[in-house]
Amino acid sequence: MSAERPAALYERNKAHLDAALKACETRSYWSPFTESPSTSLHGPERPAEGKARFEAMLGQRFDLDQPGTIGEVGYEISPYTGKTLDVRYPKPDPQALFDAAKTAMKPWQRLTAEERAGVCLEMAFALEEQAFANAHATMHTAGQAYLMAFSGSGANALDRGVEALAYAYKALKDVPRTADWEKSFGRTGVVQLKKQYRIRARGVAVVVCCATFPLWNAYPAVFANLMTGNPVILKPHPNGILPVAMAVKRMRETLTACGLDPNMVLMAADERETPITIELLQHPDCAIIDYTGSQRFGLWIEEHCADKLVYTETAGCNGVVMDSLSDPDGLIGGLANGLCGFSAQMCTSPQNIHIPADGVKIAGGETLSFEEVGQRLADTIAKRTEDPKRAAALCGAVQARQSIDLIEQVRERVKAAGGRVVLDSRPYEHPDFPGAQTATPLVVEVEADAVDLYGEEVFAPVCFLIREPSREAALQNAATLAAERGAISSYLYSSDRDFIEAAQDAFTDAGASLWINMDQRMPINFAAAYSDYHVTGLNPAGNACLADLAFVADRFRIVQFREPVPAEAAQ
Repeated sequence: MSAERPAALYERNKAHLDAALKACETRSYWSPFTESPSTSLHGPERPAEGKARFEAMLGQRFDLDQPGTIGEVGYEISPYTGKTLDVRYPKPDPQALFDAAKTAMKPWQRLTAEERAGVCLEMAFALEEQAFANAHATMHTAGQAYLMAFSGSGANALDRGVEALAYAYKALKDVPRTADWEKSFGRTGVVQLKKQYRIRARGVAVVVCCATFPLWNAYPAVFANLMTGNPVILKPHPNGILPVAMAVKRMRETLTACGLDPNMVLMAADERETPITIELLQHPDCAIIDYTGSQRFGLWIEEHCADKLVYTETAGCNGVVMDSLSDPDGLIGGLANGLCGFSAQMCTSPQNIHIPADGVKIAGGETLSFEEVGQRLADTIAKRTEDPKRAAALCGAVQARQSIDLIEQVRERVKAAGGRVVLDSRPYEHPDFPGAQTATPLVVEVEADAVDLYGEEVFAPVCFLIREPSREAALQNAATLAAERGAISSYLYSSDRDFIEAAQDAFTDAGASLWINMDQRMPINFAAAYSDYHVTGLNPAGNACLADLAFVADRFRIVQFREPVPAEAAQ
């Protein structure tokens, strides 16, 4: 690992920073990272070496040298094997972590924006180097399929991190270091002032990572905080420690190699039985909170940690409005992929399909009835998941047993309410892990007034086909739910430009983003760094956006100094 100083690292990585800034400006595709694990790109050795590195960590004490260790924690269960990883991590003394972070903060604040960017970009490429090992760690903690784990906690996550880094750099560079100022004050004449401006970071940030995507939301928070001068304590989910621990270790190594205090990045792991999250968040030295997870706890944080700077990304009941289908196979295929993808354990997964009772128009003037739309979707899902190998690549594993229980609960509640199961959920036999915790999507029909069934996120592969009186009612219901219950990604299928524009107006009023006529050529719920604003901050699904200037600009404040130029010197 490089032993170069921050200024040299900036020069090495300047082209990447410039490209990231340009991508943010144009909203176009760009990435310096390799998204695919293909051996044609990496050679046959890298994947095997990454798997071996992961396996070598199992059953061992994780080597993370950080202050405040008072014991060991760690009890992660693989959704693929049902067995514990048996990796033991440092049990932290929170006060010691905060003390160490505050000490590290002082010399870090003396770095320029360019030097911080150089170090952070060096971190990002160091993190990419362990993408193969991290993919297996993410698989066996989050349940993602291998390809998703490689990209979703690798290149795609790092893209989001560098995007936040670029926005933070942009915000910092908007503040000059010095200024010469003069103004006439009448009889006293012209007064000249020398002014200096100094960036002051907020303080220690706690980043709470989620179970299913441990790094996708963490990297933006980490780099936004580091760039603006704030040290970071990462709090992983109790069943998702290993990917976070690997990242923390690599970032600390990068800091050390640059001659900097590694305690700018720390980890606070815990176990379900002895959680420490609230203790960390309510600690008097916690200044910033970045949280990804359930809406219920996110709202609790917003209410009970109002004295902190809080950024949340939670969830909602993402809706789909069906009006007309110009390409039924392609559009229904894309929707089916979205419902199957990672067993609907993504914050962008569709859940509620709002369908007019009189059906959906297709090309040629024909109409698919409500029942036909639901059946074609169910048949497409069934076909996608009938081959275990294909199902494994698309669905992965279900991270938590609670999600399996939710499927059963929804099934019984729908039947009790007079609804109908169109496609039942079933476990599929994973070809590589016969004991994997798996489930295909449950597709059910319900009436529009059954809001108690579909009016909140069901964190499981569950799809509600909602019979609406009309397309206008479908749009109103979906937009209302987005505004009142939250939505991160909403979807519309329509060939009617007037209706599309009405939907854009409705979802703008609801503060929710809308994807229109997304088909199966790409994952419909993929959020692209530098281009897609992920979460609006305008509805209950979260108060922050990945990424925009608002995500970074309040993480630092400005202290200024001014003094007059003596009159004789001014002349």
